[in-house]
Amino acid sequence: MEILFKYVSASLAAVVAIFLPVAPLVAIALLFVAIDFFTGIAASRAVARREGREWWIESRKAWRTILKAGFVAVAIVMMWMVDSFILGFMHLNLANVFTGFVCGVELWSFLENAATISRAPLFEWLGRWVRRRVGKEAGGE
Repeated sequence: MEILFKYVSASLAAVVAIFLPVAPLVAIALLFVAIDFFTGIAASRAVARREGREWWIESRKAWRTILKAGFVAVAIVMMWMVDSFILGFMHLNLANVFTGFVCGVELWSFLENAATISRAPLFEWLGRWVRRRVGKEAGGE
């Protein structure tokens, strides 16, 4: 039994070592998703309070965020694998580009939540600026 434990732990350590280089990208993307989730909760609560209605957290929305975080993490790892093992000679940095895209979308959502919570003109302006900038970069304008 002890030898089995050694083989299992060595195999697990090998798998972790293979994916260790992509861990910072996954951690950063998950941090952005978490910040957006918690500010989304706060924004929902602020809107309910302003409208004078009862507020509660819906578990299906929380599960949707958990699923989104899982899919984001898997997609980053998959893109990193394509970068590292399949198209390594091209130096595309697909994992970095995808992580940047995810973080940009989450930042946009955070700015919308901040504008909803605070009603501050600065956050409303930043939200419009990000929307215009993303539209311009994506070819929408």
